Amino acid sequence: MPNPSKHLLIGSTEPYSGKSATITGLALQLRDRGIDIAYAKPVGTCPSDESDIDEDVSFIAEILKLPQSRLRPTLLSLDAATIAQQLTDENSAVDLQQMATYLDSQGEDLLLIEGTGNLEEGTLFGLSLPQLAKITEARVMLVARFHSVLIVDGLLAAKQKLGDRLMGVLINDVPPEQLQNVQTNVKACLERHDIPVLGILPSTPLMRSVSVGELVHQLKAEVLCCQERMDLMVESLSIGAMNVNSALKYFRRADNMAVITGGDRADIQLAALETSTQCLILTGHLAPRPDIISRAQDLEVPILSVDLDTLTTVEIIEKSFQQVRLQEPIKVQCIQLLMEKYFDVERLMAELDLSSPVVTA
Repeated sequence: MPNPSKHLLIGSTEPYSGKSATITGLALQLRDRGIDIAYAKPVGTCPSDESDIDEDVSFIAEILKLPQSRLRPTLLSLDAATIAQQLTDENSAVDLQQMATYLDSQGEDLLLIEGTGNLEEGTLFGLSLPQLAKITEARVMLVARFHSVLIVDGLLAAKQKLGDRLMGVLINDVPPEQLQNVQTNVKACLERHDIPVLGILPSTPLMRSVSVGELVHQLKAEVLCCQERMDLMVESLSIGAMNVNSALKYFRRADNMAVITGGDRADIQLAALETSTQCLILTGHLAPRPDIISRAQDLEVPILSVDLDTLTTVEIIEKSFQQVRLQEPIKVQCIQLLMEKYFDVERLMAELDLSSPVVTA
């Protein structure tokens, strides 16, 4: 019989805090130390357009090269149909016997379990973060995105709900000007309340960026050129609605941007192509001039055409930035470096009583 594995439940105080990125970076560190990792996401929250498999599960399995024996299937998805069924038939919830089978060790040292978007989500099914922690007998690490020092309130409230199961927290996406305050005052306050701070990750533009390909998907855009450059990363958004001289000054202040402008604004389009532009997004479904297509091809800048007005286009892109995901390999490299530098994996291993068979330099 395989030895029972330990369970670490990764949760968050709000959606899009960086759970999947944290799990990926943590798993890579632990694997480098010889720890045999398995991964589970009992409640699916990001169903794929092409299949029923949760996007996070597919991506993490691919990045970590996990065999099937180190993956647990998603038990249910928080989609409209599943919720509607549960509202009328509460017997459809996952029962304790299913969870016991789900948690059976396959010989791994540690099962990393990804929780839902916040502490309450999944309550209807008995699978909220506190409920999961109790069922799985897991220690809990919370990932909290930094907005202000009021983050302390949310984490203290989480401590009240999770009690001694809360093993520690990772504070994510801290702006440079707040970093020293978080590393000293915020951390000291949380530690005084028996909430270990295992890591404090600074903001990086790359982790808050979205790929051109993702913008194409969200906007349902037509790609007019440079289809092969969908991997370019967009860090900011600029709107070209002014005169060309003003636009040039505006564009030169930004890096790796997407520029939204009308399909008939050739002057703005050419100006954008001479600055740090990752893609042009033309509204009104108007085709650009051939010379602009040619220049964009020379510079390898994709041009997207959308049948939307500027305001709607901006709203969709801003939502994409707010709900940014891990789905690009370059972000995996970034989170790996951030976790190596700013996360105390040795402290986590000590808390979990995990010993490493690998001696690290």
